[in-house]
Amino acid sequence: MKVQIDKIDTNYVMQGEGETIVILPGWGCNTAVYKQITDSLSKHHKVICVDFPGAGDSSEPEEPWNVDDYVNFVITFLKKLHVKKASFIGHSNGGRVLLKLVSQKELPFEVEKLVFMGSAGIVSKKSMKQKFKIRMFKIAKVIFSIGVMKKLYPDFIENMRKKNGSADYNAASPVMRATLVKLVNEDLTHLLPGVKYSSLLIWGENDSATPLTQGKTFEKMIPDSGLVTVKNAGHYAFLEQPELVLRVLDSFYGVKGE
Repeated sequence: MKVQIDKIDTNYVMQGEGETIVILPGWGCNTAVYKQITDSLSKHHKVICVDFPGAGDSSEPEEPWNVDDYVNFVITFLKKLHVKKASFIGHSNGGRVLLKLVSQKELPFEVEKLVFMGSAGIVSKKSMKQKFKIRMFKIAKVIFSIGVMKKLYPDFIENMRKKNGSADYNAASPVMRATLVKLVNEDLTHLLPGVKYSSLLIWGENDSATPLTQGKTFEKMIPDSGLVTVKNAGHYAFLEQPELVLRVLDSFYGVKGE
């Protein structure tokens, strides 16, 4: 399905009937990644899963976005679909967006339960080595972007990006690269104590993108929360251990009448 959201050609899936659950995806993920969750929960709920701008079959924004832009996008998207009440699942970047979404003073819909899966939102302190690499890149960017050096070494900056950037960063377009930089540099830890909704936290014990220590911080700081640690799983615990994750989700959201 497609809908226009502020000039963004937005792709989404919607299936099932009942109380609404909205899935907010991780960076670069499309609706197909969450098919098992969608298929399972849609047996007893209406499930909506969206491709964020610049991912899947949704078009890119014209300018780089920050977390607030994603929040406004979700609000407009759900208003367009006439959603009045919903629970949410936020994976990775989707969890980051969800955290800021439910921290808004007012929303045009009622929020029920929340699930954060390997959620982003906490900015880890950089090591001295990481800080040094960032500083060296910034210096090199200045030197090799002007005059003779740019003519002599036109690909130096791009090659340096490829060597030192993450896979997500290197695979992204210029607009989405700038968006990713904005997202990962905004620390939302201070918002955790203000989450007033019942929250389930699902984390792979071997998650290297958003380490389990961050899941424990979520549990410690969100008043009504519980952490499920998925053994032998990483950042995509719901794909690596689907039976366990689906049982946990079904138990948390429950089945009306059972």
